[in-house]
Amino acid sequence: MTVRVERSFELPAPPDRVWAFIVDPENRARSISVVEEFVADDPEGRRVTWQVELPIPLVRKTVTVDTEDVTRRPPEYVKFVGRSNVMEVTGEHEVVETDTGTRLENTFVVDGKLPGVETFFKRNLDGELENLRRELVADLNAGDRS
Repeated sequence: MTVRVERSFELPAPPDRVWAFIVDPENRARSISVVEEFVADDPEGRRVTWQVELPIPLVRKTVTVDTEDVTRRPPEYVKFVGRSNVMEVTGEHEVVETDTGTRLENTFVVDGKLPGVETFFKRNLDGELENLRRELVADLNAGDRS
């Protein structure tokens, strides 16, 4: 079973500020609650390895998820793919200019390879996207103070 979630956020910020946040794979990793640690794997900033702790019975250890930005169309679109032995995750983010700022359109697809992975993400993907929104707003607000 594959879980797919699509959500968008309206933000009172210019598209370039939203793009700067969302194109950074470390910002995306930091926003996900089950990512315990992450390490940038290349100087171009396209690959990040996540150490993920999933609270499901068949996964009793931290799972390594190798992520890579497979498509970047600055300043409007980034797509990443993460692969591990328990799941594959695809994330897409599109930055759309609006009359009042920016709309960030997000799509996440999780394909679990073990029982319980999809169920976990089906219950929690909305919350993970809310975490992403909160981190983005905090980053935008911090930039306003500088």
